[in-house]
Amino acid sequence: MTMEKNASSEGYFILLGFSNWPHLEVVLFVVILIFYLMTLIGNLFIIILLYLDSHLHTPMYFFLSNLSLLDLCYTTSSIPQLLINLWGPEKTISYVGCMIQLYFVLALGITECVLLVVMSYDRYEAVCRPLHYTVLMHPRFCHQLAVASWVSGFTGSALHSSFTFRVPLCGHRQVDHFFCEVPALLRLPCVDIRANELTLMVMSSIFVIIPFILILSSYSAIVWAVLRMQSTSGFQKVLGTCGAHLIVVFLFFIPVMCIYLQPPSGKSQDQAKFVALFYTVVTPSLNPLIYTLRNKDVRGAVKRLMGKKLYHSED
Repeated sequence: MTMEKNASSEGYFILLGFSNWPHLEVVLFVVILIFYLMTLIGNLFIIILLYLDSHLHTPMYFFLSNLSLLDLCYTTSSIPQLLINLWGPEKTISYVGCMIQLYFVLALGITECVLLVVMSYDRYEAVCRPLHYTVLMHPRFCHQLAVASWVSGFTGSALHSSFTFRVPLCGHRQVDHFFCEVPALLRLPCVDIRANELTLMVMSSIFVIIPFILILSSYSAIVWAVLRMQSTSGFQKVLGTCGAHLIVVFLFFIPVMCIYLQPPSGKSQDQAKFVALFYTVVTPSLNPLIYTLRNKDVRGAVKRLMGKKLYHSED
């Protein structure tokens, strides 16, 4: 009997979520709702601003708009379900809903890992090879890199999620998590899951460890190039931009590695839930702030946009 047969016969899974802390559920609902609204507003603002302002039609901001769209989709794949479960006594998700959620959470998570590598490569070319930057990072190549990021995420997720849902479940339907995530689902089977754990480690190495190493390598080269710069203003600008990128990288990759680079049976699910909250709720809401607070280009675009509105209102 496979997970598909015994779960679909019941029609749903029970997401235990934070039911062990019922006194925290109302507080968590309010906090998570605030972060979710921040994510929606902040990332939509960036997408619209980058679309409207022609000065920001550059490779860096093209990839940033992809990241914002990605964060919107990533949070929406899990947070609405979490808010529903926190608000009322009903903690269930349909079998089909769980499959869809797992697929999209994995796909969008993998895509973000790859996209962050692409963004670090873009910064590497801009800083270390500035004379060739416009030739290397032409619009067609940027679109190809973005498409490759999305395709790799959805392809990798299709392979891994289908393999996960073929594990014998032995009738269990209680998922000790707030959404359908691979490590949580792999705690349900009553059979040997070493093959699945190995697959999880291989996938995590390919889409988490390798991208993380590539990103650190890119920024190490950037730091070395920046240290040799004679211009103080150029040094500060490059350091500010790349520093923002690195903050995003660490905020996303470190929590993900804490969850996916340990065997599912080897970690506390209570800790895993709060760590997962960080990369599904907190990080996507902070990305717009991290990229815009100290970004002169974005602040300038906002001023230009507000100036146009004031000009038209006066007319």
